[in-house]
Amino acid sequence: MTTEDSSTDTFVSHLIELRTRLMRAVGAILVVFIVLFLYPGASAIYDILAAPMLASLPTGTTMIATGVITPFMVPIKVTLLAAFVLSLPVVLYQAWAFVAPGLYKHEQRLALPLILSSTILFLLGMAFCYFVVFKTVFEFIAGFAPQSITPAPDIEAYVSFVITMFLAFGITFEVPIAVVLLVKTGITTADKLRSGRGYVIVGAFIIAAVVTPPDVISQFMLAVPLCLLFEVGLLIASRMKPLQAEADETETAG
Repeated sequence: MTTEDSSTDTFVSHLIELRTRLMRAVGAILVVFIVLFLYPGASAIYDILAAPMLASLPTGTTMIATGVITPFMVPIKVTLLAAFVLSLPVVLYQAWAFVAPGLYKHEQRLALPLILSSTILFLLGMAFCYFVVFKTVFEFIAGFAPQSITPAPDIEAYVSFVITMFLAFGITFEVPIAVVLLVKTGITTADKLRSGRGYVIVGAFIIAAVVTPPDVISQFMLAVPLCLLFEVGLLIASRMKPLQAEADETETAG
């Protein structure tokens, strides 16, 4: 067998492995989706998601659906989102399992802490958005609206807004993981990241201005946690040794 044939076989085997991992991740999401669709049901899950908005609307006011199939499709989308969030540990594990064979043993030890911490932080970001940000922003908008206007948000636009905000805050809460990984893998050091703190702060407010609605409150509620979480990541990373240093110490001890 020639070197070219061997390289082709390796590439094909990687594609097969990728397909297997993707199918398992998608399968986990579908299983959770079916369970949630049966109980508590797509409508009940949507009602939970809509609760912060409904609480800020005038008494007796409800949300509207302008599309023909929107009342059916929107709860389905929300249930699928919930299924993805609940299946996140499986999805992350499948992603890690795909790249793990190409890593050293001391790098593979990061798998479990990385999956657990990433999942927990992402869920904390979504929870912070749901219980704190939505309540604050919706009440601010409702209080700012003129008395002559009766707000009746469209459910499709609302879900798009909610998904964007969930992703923004979920990813924001992953900042400590990113900082730790940058230092742990030796890409940079905690001191270098600390010296670039000013750029991080400016970048945080730029990202918040782009992602969040055009109001100061929601922008601050995204930018400030991002900056604080960056500092948390620096604090943790400064107490950790790079993977290569740990590997060298292990070889020396051995």
